[in-house]
Amino acid sequence: MNEKMKKIAIIGRPNVGKSTLFNRLVGRRVALVHNQPGMTRDRREEEATLYGLTFLLTDTAGLADPDDSTLTQAMYQQTMVAVQDATLVLFVIDSREGCTPYDLELANVLRKTNKPIIVVAHKSEGGHEQFGIAEGIALSLGDVVPVSSEHGLGMADLYEAFCPYFADELEENAKEAFEEEIPLPEKSDLPQKPLQLAIVGRPNVGKSTLINRLIGENRLLTADMPGVTRDAISIDWVYKNTTIKLIDTAGIRRRSKVTTSPEKLAILDTDRSIQFTEVAVLMIDATCPFEKQDLTIAEGLSREGRAVVIALNKWDVVDHKTTLIKELEQVIETQLSQLKGVYLVPISAEKGTNLNKLMDAVLDVYRLWNSRISTGQLNKWLDYVTQAHPAPAINGRRIRIKYMTQIKTRPPTFALFASQADELPASYTRYLVNSLRKDFDLPGIPIRFQIRGTKNPYEPKKR
Repeated sequence: MNEKMKKIAIIGRPNVGKSTLFNRLVGRRVALVHNQPGMTRDRREEEATLYGLTFLLTDTAGLADPDDSTLTQAMYQQTMVAVQDATLVLFVIDSREGCTPYDLELANVLRKTNKPIIVVAHKSEGGHEQFGIAEGIALSLGDVVPVSSEHGLGMADLYEAFCPYFADELEENAKEAFEEEIPLPEKSDLPQKPLQLAIVGRPNVGKSTLINRLIGENRLLTADMPGVTRDAISIDWVYKNTTIKLIDTAGIRRRSKVTTSPEKLAILDTDRSIQFTEVAVLMIDATCPFEKQDLTIAEGLSREGRAVVIALNKWDVVDHKTTLIKELEQVIETQLSQLKGVYLVPISAEKGTNLNKLMDAVLDVYRLWNSRISTGQLNKWLDYVTQAHPAPAINGRRIRIKYMTQIKTRPPTFALFASQADELPASYTRYLVNSLRKDFDLPGIPIRFQIRGTKNPYEPKKR
């Protein structure tokens, strides 16, 4: 192996998924993986690659509290040797369980090593992502990257977190590419998975018809009756050089009306598809728009952090089109504020009207969903909006907004640091979110805000 190769060590308490992450980065099942803690004992090194970055990866034993046994102490020592030899340390926490008291002890141990650390919020699939990020930030160790090694999620974000520690290799590769007149790879040239696009909505709004029209063949069953689609069917398709995995889902009815087992299973399959999709087209019947169930589905998509485009189907049979659009925009303004500015695209799936406009909106909102704003820009903006509308005073003490940073994309998620953070009113947070959406042009995508407190050095310690 190359002696100059960067070394990365994976550290954490038992059973947080270190070996699963190790296998994902190495690209094959090398380390044993099991629900039982303590499967890994010896430290294992393998050459690994992530989007062109090559490094020596070390899998370590779970750092349990060392007891008097010779084996446990030896495992602990082996792990600490890996930390000392490492260029970079990945500290893995469990996004489902959060940080335990022993995680906090390990964080203190790692902090004393003065090694650069990335906190990996592992097992972040299925709605656990935000909790894992919040727990990781609380450790105050460094960047927090949510991943799911089992599902391959978060690898691009992990690559971005790695890049500052591989600056010399990236510069050397760029120099070689220039000298050999080889075009430099753009970020978009990195291995890309297809854009996951789910078509969702109430039964019988034309979801399968839309997909058939987009791909140009009758691939999916359609009928003038609800409940034809049960399984979530995925179809690979290309639009404007973008590979897209179209996912047709079962119609979502109110839970109280779902009684049969097949429909229950279909709804569960749809829910699972939504959890792993990136952009969702919410199809609405324009002849009876925004029924309560439409609003419920939209709220669910926003809660999952999906980028959303609303397709108003059967537009060809609608009268008073201009009036209806204004009414729908008002409904979104008042009842779907978390999706304010969402694209409303009138279409006819049956006749193929406005489908290019719909897909252009999908690509645009996907770009926004992946957007990142620099910390410098954010804090200049924050200074401006807080001067225009200062945070309120609580018990005679004004809440001080200190600084803000974007901690992740997909969807854009921001951490705001303030004194008396627990006292910051929800109305002021909404003001910041709405201003951010407007000033940085982020229409129709969920924006996540995490309010973090700062410690007062003069506050007496609790006994």
